[in-house]
This record gives sequence, C-alpha cells and structure tokens, in this order.
Amino acid sequence: MTQKELQNCHNSIKPYIHNTPILTSSIINDIVGAQLFFKCENFQKMGAFKMRGATYAILQLSEEQKSKGVVTHSSGNFAQALALAAKSIGIKAYIVMPSNAPQVKKDAVKAYHGEIIECPPTLKDREQTAAQVQQEKGATFIHPSNQINVIMGQGTAALELLENYSNLDYIFSPVGGGGLISGTALASYYYGKQCKVIGAEPFEVDDAYRSLLSGKIETNTTINTIADGLKTQLGDVNFPIIQQHVSKIIRVEEQEIITAMQLIWERMKIIIEPSSAVAVAALLREKEKYTSKKIGIIISGGNVDLKKLPF
Repeated sequence: MTQKELQNCHNSIKPYIHNTPILTSSIINDIVGAQLFFKCENFQKMGAFKMRGATYAILQLSEEQKSKGVVTHSSGNFAQALALAAKSIGIKAYIVMPSNAPQVKKDAVKAYHGEIIECPPTLKDREQTAAQVQQEKGATFIHPSNQINVIMGQGTAALELLENYSNLDYIFSPVGGGGLISGTALASYYYGKQCKVIGAEPFEVDDAYRSLLSGKIETNTTINTIADGLKTQLGDVNFPIIQQHVSKIIRVEEQEIITAMQLIWERMKIIIEPSSAVAVAALLREKEKYTSKKIGIIISGGNVDLKKLPF
C-alpha cells in the first residue's frame, strides 16, 4: 500500500465520516510527564473508528457488487459500522451476529437498517453462516480487520492526527484484530517523522504480543478481559504490517485498564470504552520511558454499556 493510496482512501471517505477532535489535558500531561494528543474516535459516527474502514471497503466495490450488498460477522462495533456505512452509501448489509450479542448492539444494527442473521456463539458458526449468506445473496464479505481496504480506512484516524501534529514521537493504539494498529502503523510510516507506533494489549488476551515474539499468529486460550473489543486475533494481511512497522506491544492488567478508563472519564469528561483505555493504561504503566515526548493516543471508541460500568 502506497502513501498515495492512503491519501485517496482518506479523500474518498471524508463525506461519510467525522474528522474527529484531538483533545489534550494538562492534568494528564502532568501525570505522565509528556505532551499527549488524544484522537477521539469515540466521537466518530456509530461511536468508533470502525466506521472508516467499513466505509472505504464498501466504496471500493463495483456497482454490481454494491447491488448485492455486503455481509460480515461481528458481535459489536464492526456490525454497527458496516450497517451504518452501507446505509450511508445506499446498499444492503447482512450482519451475522452471535445469539449472545448484547441487545443494545443488535438494536443499534437494526437502527442502521442492517439485517441481522443470528447464529450460535462460536467463530466456526459465525464464519459458516456468513459464507451461507454470501452464497445465497451474492453479498460481498467484508472482514472487520483483515482486509487491506479496511486497514487503510482505519489508518485515516492516525493520518488526521499527524496532519495536525506531524512531529509526534509516538502513537499508542490498542490491538485487537489488528486492523487499527496496522493502519495506524502505515499512516505513521508515511506521514510521521520518525514516529514510532506502540501497541497496547491486556495480559488476558496477549496474542499480538506473543505473535511478535514467535513470528507467527498466536491465539488466546482465554478471553477473560473487560476490553471486549480486543478479544479477536490478528490476521494474515495485517500481521506482516505489524511485524514491519510496530515498535513494541505493552501489556496491561485489568485493574490498570479500569483505572485509566476512570482517569479519562473524570479528567477529560469524555466517555471511552475499556478497549480504548488499554492504550492509556499502557502509557501510564511505562510512563518513565516517555518523559517529555509528544505522544498521540488513538481513543478507539466510546460504546459502553452504562449499566455495566466497572467503577
């Protein structure tokens, strides 16, 4: 993927997304001992960065493909993103969701005119059901994190950050399926000046950390984390980008995630979800290594069930 392709991606999705605000906090700067710039994708349409990749993936389809719609399998943010992106562009979206997906997320998908197909809550069932929809409807499958057009779209959040602050030393990003961090890493490579990308991951789902060490895609045996958006694993498209362009991954404890989430809520008065707080927690954990640096943090989303707050 070239710099020109990333720029073209950004230009094409601009009418469909928000150029989200970049916020600062002098109090949090003092706590960390560095200058922080928060790219607030919690203010993105549908509440998360995933609107970017979903939109670009749809825009790249042929007219014939668009006429038959798109399909994905997701229990959360990408389900909402693809449904809303499809509605914005005027095509049909079929969303395969596990039967145990939160009702609030199902309601959101329906509100965006996505057609939900429920399946048993295993990855195998999700994939089989999505393949069935593809076959029956002729819909194009869009993967939440492991397609290059999705990755490019996700990278536009960091592109916008670097357009405003080109001299960042680091960008911190959470790691789940790998779409956001690989896109962030490409944007940093093309638009940063020696800007390094640091991943953040819970100890409970540290497959990306282990993948970088072993050189192959690792899986998780448990997914016992509050960061529900980070339970997925890397893919064969995004992993090579991460290997090449991500400096390191910092792992954090569950309590550190909750503390970071609470800090942002209290000090910045904005709603961020636990997966976003992982990036803040990683910086707080190793803050002495980043003294006096200029640091961007991708606040990936703000879709929180307010009845289940951890504090």
